Amino acid sequence: MRPVAKAAALALLTAALLSGSAQARTVKGCVLKHHTSCHHKNLAGKNLRGAVLHHSVLHHINLRGADLRKADLRHADLRKADLRRADLRGAKLQGAKLHHYTAPKKKGATKSQTPSCAPNCQGANLDYANMANANLSGANLSYAAMNSATLINANLQSANLFNAYLIEANLQNANLYLADLTDAILTNANLYLADLYYANLTDTVLTGATMPDGSIYDGSLPGP
Repeated sequence: MRPVAKAAALALLTAALLSGSAQARTVKGCVLKHHTSCHHKNLAGKNLRGAVLHHSVLHHINLRGADLRKADLRHADLRKADLRRADLRGAKLQGAKLHHYTAPKKKGATKSQTPSCAPNCQGANLDYANMANANLSGANLSYAAMNSATLINANLQSANLFNAYLIEANLQNANLYLADLTDAILTNANLYLADLYYANLTDTVLTGATMPDGSIYDGSLPGP
């Protein structure tokens, strides 16, 4: 009986391992699993919905127009990733790196601490990206390009949007409380019902923008 039981156990273990392998889908050479390395891959327009990619190396990856709904991208290295038109609704971005890429220093050189994300999206290209309901509170989005991006109901409380480009972005009902929008460009942006209380709007360009009360920007700013 013991050999039979041992054989049965081995069969179950093999089945479990095969099942786990089957779950790691491969798309254009990129194995979709956590801690994977897919830098410089071209996954533009691919269906990556629900992909588990936390702690993965994804810098310089092309995710333009990709479906990343509910994808787990926590602590992933997405520096210089192309996320234009990507659907990021419900994606987990805590700890992800989306800022400008800096090549690793040579061996023996002093390591500089890479700023982590809340996320850190400094200089990221998020044009046309769908980030509705995203939690980006405290995020560093300075110099980021988010033209025509969808940020409906997004939480941008205390976010750094210094010199960010949000031309024709949809920020309806977004939380921008205490956000820094200094020198940001929001030409023709939709800020209807957005919370701008105590937001820093110094030198913010709001030409043609729809304000929280539904009016078109006329040069006057909402007070705290």
